[in-house]
Amino acid sequence: MSNNGSVTEWLAQIKELKQQLADSIKECQAADESAAHWRQLYNTEAQQRRIESQLAQEQIETLKAQLQKLQQDGFQLKSDQLETVSSIEQNVEQLQTVEELRATLKSVMAERDRLIDALKTEQANHAQTRENLTVVITDTVEQLAKERKSKPSQVEEVTVSESSPSPDLPSFDNEDSW
Repeated sequence: MSNNGSVTEWLAQIKELKQQLADSIKECQAADESAAHWRQLYNTEAQQRRIESQLAQEQIETLKAQLQKLQQDGFQLKSDQLETVSSIEQNVEQLQTVEELRATLKSVMAERDRLIDALKTEQANHAQTRENLTVVITDTVEQLAKERKSKPSQVEEVTVSESSPSPDLPSFDNEDSW
């Protein structure tokens, strides 16, 4: 019976080892599936980050191009502006002291403020004129509409007598003639 007991023990151990092997295989497969799932999530996230990075880089390039264009446009003065700048530079160079520069700056700032006030006044006057013209046009249109309603139509009514048809027009009294 000792051989029978040891065979039974061996069979029990083999069965237990088979179960452990099956469990290990299942755990390995589950780990592989989990790894594949996480790899897919990582790749998806990485792809999104690459796209976002590419879009951000394109936007940076676009903004750089716009900035460069604005800088180029800003430094390109028209010929009359160049003359004005040249005249200003000559006036500034003629100033000998800081006090002269301050006095000139104060007068320029006062002139600027005066011009800003004049512009605001002109804008307000323009807005008032536009509003007044709109009111006048509206009133005129309303007045014309009232006049059209109150006056009868000047088109004369023409009465056609049934007994004497026009010699130029055919008579349609008899529909069988068609």
